[in-house]
Amino acid sequence: MSAKCKAAAANCLDPFRPGGIRWRYGLDLSPEGGIPADLDALFDQTKSLAARPRTIHELPGGLTNRNYKVSTPDGTFVARISSGGSELLAIDRDCEYRNSVTAAAAGAGAPVVEYRPQDRLLVIGYIEGRTFDAADVAAAENIPRIAAACRRLHEGGRFGNDFDMFDIQRRYLAVTRSRGFRIPAGYDDLVPHFTAAEKALAGRAEGTVPCNNDLLPANLIDDGERIWLIDYELSGNNDACFELGNIAAEAQLPPEALAELVTAYYGRPRRSMIARARLLGLVSMYGWTLWGAIQNGASPIDYDFWSWTMERFEGVARGFTSGSFKELLEAVHEDD
Repeated sequence: MSAKCKAAAANCLDPFRPGGIRWRYGLDLSPEGGIPADLDALFDQTKSLAARPRTIHELPGGLTNRNYKVSTPDGTFVARISSGGSELLAIDRDCEYRNSVTAAAAGAGAPVVEYRPQDRLLVIGYIEGRTFDAADVAAAENIPRIAAACRRLHEGGRFGNDFDMFDIQRRYLAVTRSRGFRIPAGYDDLVPHFTAAEKALAGRAEGTVPCNNDLLPANLIDDGERIWLIDYELSGNNDACFELGNIAAEAQLPPEALAELVTAYYGRPRRSMIARARLLGLVSMYGWTLWGAIQNGASPIDYDFWSWTMERFEGVARGFTSGSFKELLEAVHEDD
């Protein structure tokens, strides 16, 4: 964690403390909490959301926070209220805020309206548009548009922190060990493949760019003209091919669709970068498997995190043990 972004971690409550997670104004994000009864009290204290009449609708999704669409005479906003224990997942809310501002300035993310770290609240502008699903990501007409959205973010200002999944995975593993969280059987058997990928990728690193790092389909919104990238809680400067590979892994794109995405991003076919993105997609799933294991053991949100975990683990296990894995390790070194 960079010096710029340490402040938020100090505000995180321990999710294992007796009594569950309860915030100022009595907000309760335990599974039985529902929509917090005192949400109006919090929003009354929030300048951008205080105007009335005010309507509040909970938005679907959000595995580390609850998101509310808030409409007032001043506009329509999204209020993101984060859960406790974010530090276990390498989420720094101060970095999320800073990087969201930078992404908005680049024209890639929603405008940032207000930040109240004492209440774990980030207010951003609401983007009118269609939320993508995996089929949208795979659609041939959308692949160059997604590449353009990534370039828009990557060509913007650098973020205040770095994100390296090789480091994050080791941090996640330490958390699961120290807390005694369940991880998939056979996870450790894949360590040699993970290490081989790290070694191969280090040999041709091309620097880092500001990345979202968590572009599952639901974090892509199409307003009809451009695709917006939302949710910067795991953002940081990273390898551009991690972004592309992670998009493909989360949407379960076939290799040929990932190749089209990488080609659109770089403006020409680059076999080494396609291999790099494929490897980093596998690396992302190996790390996210532990993210899910931590959530399965610690999250107050009512969600089947174990199925989520196993989906990623089974995907990376197939990839790491496939006949093409050694070919990818070699292809990243090609000159193209």
